[in-house]
Amino acid sequence: MFRNKVVNIKHLKPTFRSGIRMILGKLVFTCLRWCSWYISDVKYASHLNNDNKLQVVYVAHNTPVLRELRGVEMQLQHNKITNLKLACAKINGIMLNPGETFSLWRLVGKPSKRKGYLEGMVLVNGSICTGTGGGLCQLSNLIYWMTLHTPLTITERWRHNYDVFPDSNRNQPFGSGATISYNYIDLQIKNNTQEPFQLMVWLDNTQLSGEWRSSNNPEYSYEIYESKHSIVHEWWGGYTRHNTLCRRVHNLRINEVSDEFVTDNHAIMMYEPLLPSPQNNADENI
Repeated sequence: MFRNKVVNIKHLKPTFRSGIRMILGKLVFTCLRWCSWYISDVKYASHLNNDNKLQVVYVAHNTPVLRELRGVEMQLQHNKITNLKLACAKINGIMLNPGETFSLWRLVGKPSKRKGYLEGMVLVNGSICTGTGGGLCQLSNLIYWMTLHTPLTITERWRHNYDVFPDSNRNQPFGSGATISYNYIDLQIKNNTQEPFQLMVWLDNTQLSGEWRSSNNPEYSYEIYESKHSIVHEWWGGYTRHNTLCRRVHNLRINEVSDEFVTDNHAIMMYEPLLPSPQNNADENI
C-alpha cells in the first residue's frame, strides 16, 4: 500500500554537489515528471467540487501555521500563510474517484512570484534557505498524515534526508511528514477503493486544517505508531536518526485486524542529540 523513496543507509552522510550538477539534475527530473504526467496511462484527479461536500468526514487534522523556530525570521512564517492560501485554493474540494491518482504538484502548479507566492522557508541539504513558495511542505505533511488514516494508497512520498530541528512538543512520530519540491518530489495518492473521496484544505491566521471526506461511514480506524527508533553516532562524526512507522487497523468493534508496515525513515541530524531545546518543532509544521 505504501511506496516511499529508498535511502541507502550505508551512504547516509552529508553529500556536496556542484551547482551545475544540481541545475542539470533538476532539469532532467523536472522533464521526466512532465512526461509522466502527460504521457503515462495514470488517470489524475482534476475535478474540484467546492460547493458540494461529501457527507462523511473520514478524517480531520489541523496544525498551527505560526511557530517560532530558532534562526528563522517570523516574516517567513507570515509569508507561508500567503503561500498556503494560494496552494489550498488549487486543491480544496478535489474529488478523488475510484482509480484516480492525486498529484499535489500537478494540481498546484509551479509556485512563482507572478502567481503571488512569497519568499518562505525551504530546506536544502539540511540548511535553512529562502525560496519562492516556501512553506508548502506543511500542506503535504498534513495531507500525508491524514491519508495514513484512510484506505487510500500512497503511491509516492518523500522524506527529508536531514533532521533539522530538535524535538519539542512533538505530537506525531518522527518521520511522519512528506517533503515536496516542484515538480519531481511530489506527493501522490491513489484511490483503489470503490467509493469516491474528497479532499478539503483551508486555513485561517492560526491553523492549517484538512479533511478527507467520503460518501460512506468508515469501516476501519487507523493508529500510526513508531518502532525501532534509534540515534546512531556515525563513523564520519555526525549523528543519524532512524525509525519505522507502522499502522494498526481496527474494525468497528475495535478489534485489530492488521498491523502494517508504513515506511522506514533515515535522516542526518543537524543538531546535537539529547540536548534540551526551548524551541517548538514538529515535522508537520516545516
